[in-house]
Amino acid sequence: MTDGLALRRMASYAGSALASLVRPSTYLRWVYLLLGAALVLAFILVDSALGSVADDLQLPQVATGIIIAILVATPPIVLGMLPAVREVEGIAVESLLGVRFEERPLGPSRSWAQRRRTTLWFCLHLVAGGAIGILSTIVFAVGAMWVAAPFRSAGPRDIVPGMSYDISGSWHDLWYPAAALGGIVGLFWLSAAVGALLAYLAPRVLGPTAAERIELLERRTATLAERNRLARELHDSVGHALSLVTIQAAAARRVLATDPEFAETALAAMETSARAALADLDHVLGLLRDDRRPGSRTTPQATLGELDRLVDATRAGGITVEIERSGHLEQLPAAVSREAYRIIQEGLTNAIRHAGRPAGELTVDLSIRLDASGLRLAVTNPVNGVAAPSVGGGRGLAGIRERVAVLRGTVDAGRADDSWRLAVTLPVSVTKG
Repeated sequence: MTDGLALRRMASYAGSALASLVRPSTYLRWVYLLLGAALVLAFILVDSALGSVADDLQLPQVATGIIIAILVATPPIVLGMLPAVREVEGIAVESLLGVRFEERPLGPSRSWAQRRRTTLWFCLHLVAGGAIGILSTIVFAVGAMWVAAPFRSAGPRDIVPGMSYDISGSWHDLWYPAAALGGIVGLFWLSAAVGALLAYLAPRVLGPTAAERIELLERRTATLAERNRLARELHDSVGHALSLVTIQAAAARRVLATDPEFAETALAAMETSARAALADLDHVLGLLRDDRRPGSRTTPQATLGELDRLVDATRAGGITVEIERSGHLEQLPAAVSREAYRIIQEGLTNAIRHAGRPAGELTVDLSIRLDASGLRLAVTNPVNGVAAPSVGGGRGLAGIRERVAVLRGTVDAGRADDSWRLAVTLPVSVTKG
């Protein structure tokens, strides 16, 4: 049984080895290594010219050796330090080695740490590419001679100085083409293995450092937090507008025949609410677009300064809103004022949705107080029987809790007798004018 398992493993390895010869990635990796070989050849030509100049100086042998070593090492290091090399290598690695980096596309080097890592990668590319390039030259040169060996006349044949082979003119010479084919196959297997090793090392050398990964993660976290905030904005504004439109449409339908004037007023309020919802939707979707141009202007977010407009839109649906305000609300910080507006908006939306009463019979008490203890908001509305179940997954109250948690405030929401009360306290310090 052990022998059978070993045979199956050997068959699996053989199948994988044969399959690698038909994979495009094998030959793409070979091309990537040949690019390194071409760069090595260019450096050799430059070093040869500079080395001849060093020989003409007739310096001591040690000094000449040091100069030649410097000439060999300096060009790759200087070229690897160029910021654009990281970007070019990133494109080549992605397209030829099949590597996908966390940062796409891989940009130019922006720090000395990135330049050092890019130089290390560039030198690895040169060393691996130079070795595969030399081996490729030998394999294809010798292979071409050996493939033609059975068809040539008997006698010794030179490949390169110091290397020769004998042709006997018989069927024994058939091993030459077989050996040439084996050498080519082995070359591509080795190229695939070296390319796989480079593909493994590329994200670790060319990719972001640990500090850069943390910075990238922080940017992504900030983006997700901003998108979450915008989703709450969209839920609050559009949800409130649609709730008003629903109430206003129901009221207009009931009195269309008996009170056309009120129906016309309700329809006008529906139009106003729908336009406001579309404006908010367009604003939020514009912010969510990835191709938003830097520096583009955005619509200011609503604050408590727009509270009267919100209350008037709610009253237009036949809902009575009694509002009580105290304190210098205009002195609130902008962030607190924005969140307070959205909390009140969501409180009114919940009252409209879940009160269980017709619009004409619904009265909502709204209280806004600013004093030394902070900003206190309260929305109270009557409910009949068991409160209606939450609409839209119950995100309204959860969104309020998220907003209040950010501002380190408290939320108290629940039923008291025949009323539902939402109370929010936000700690805030206001500078007296």
